[in-house]
Amino acid sequence: MTVILITRHGHVEGISPPRFRGRNDLPLTAIGRGQAERLGAHLASRGPFDAIYTSALSRCVATGEAIARHTGTGTAVMPGLVDIDYGDWTGQTLEEVERSDPDRYATWWVRPQLVRPPNGESLQDLLARTADALRDVVARHPEGKVVLVGHDSTNRALLLTLLDLPLSAYWRFEQSPCNLTEVEFSSKGVHVRSINQTSHLGDA
Repeated sequence: MTVILITRHGHVEGISPPRFRGRNDLPLTAIGRGQAERLGAHLASRGPFDAIYTSALSRCVATGEAIARHTGTGTAVMPGLVDIDYGDWTGQTLEEVERSDPDRYATWWVRPQLVRPPNGESLQDLLARTADALRDVVARHPEGKVVLVGHDSTNRALLLTLLDLPLSAYWRFEQSPCNLTEVEFSSKGVHVRSINQTSHLGDA
């Protein structure tokens, strides 16, 4: 059995008020660094872990490093966990995209599986590469326990794959900064033990 703890990076600028962050390489804020430390301290009591895999973007790398300091676990970048590419929407506020691309923007919130931002990725692209990352993790750690540090988008896609749900269910999951989602993956199937647990963060 492979136990996978999925988390999102800590807080960055552009979460509130929201922007389409995507591949913009934003650093953790002071709030985000505190969240990552609390997450790492909590995971120290949940180990040992075989590995920590992160997106290549610095907000995930820094969150993974905080977990590593507390747990003594090595980290490695997994390219498939990188955030969705929003293309021309990247860096824009929701209001800016709504004004410049109203039809596609409206569809994104109700039928996201039918949208590809201009020069960006579709959810089909995102699902394919996160599923590849998941297969890689299970193959490397068939009886292990690992942490995946991703993004709101990649974590939602992982849950769609694990729960065998359609892309239209993309918005059903919340993935807060430094949350914990715990999944057990075995020959008997997938068991989700928790989704978006944040009690370890206190008031952070």
